[in-house]
Amino acid sequence: MTLPASPHASTALPAAADLWKPVLVRAAVALVFGALTVFWAVPSDAGMGWAGGIYLLATGLALIWSVKKTGFAAGSPSGKILSAGGAVLTGTGAAVALLSSGLVFGTLAALGLGLAAIAELYLGVRSSGRSVLARDWIASGVIGLGTAAALPFFIGLGAHALLGVAGGGAIISGVLWLLAGLTLRHDARGDSGEAVN
Repeated sequence: MTLPASPHASTALPAAADLWKPVLVRAAVALVFGALTVFWAVPSDAGMGWAGGIYLLATGLALIWSVKKTGFAAGSPSGKILSAGGAVLTGTGAAVALLSSGLVFGTLAALGLGLAAIAELYLGVRSSGRSVLARDWIASGVIGLGTAAALPFFIGLGAHALLGVAGGGAIISGVLWLLAGLTLRHDARGDSGEAVN
């Protein structure tokens, strides 16, 4: 869903050529977590906490890694918002991993995913037409908000149900970010080939 380069070069954000790296790492983390939730028949609360915590923590770190590569100026409000979304996910992931219970997972994971999703929605709308990731942030924000809204309703159903909801959202967003990362990588190869010619 990434956008083609904007014809208005002066308003476009100058994304780094290797922006695809954190995007593909984020996709891989989401897809591995999603696959784990599909095939894990009887997860314990501790297993749910560690799996979900590592997923949230790794996703947050990938977001933080991508801040400078997106083209946001150092200290810009947009860069701070993306950093804050990543920091919230990282902190939430650590808490979920260490405090393993259905209630903690259902509330803290929902809170972390929801806040990060709001940040991505904001960035997608604000940088529409200027950033190659604008549409992806909007789609990811909607997926994250949907997952965050659903999680609390499954707290009483146990670890398998909570992981199923979180894993479903992770698979959908993982596919989105995989396509975005592959598109960015292809475009980066094309740009480097044009520069040589």
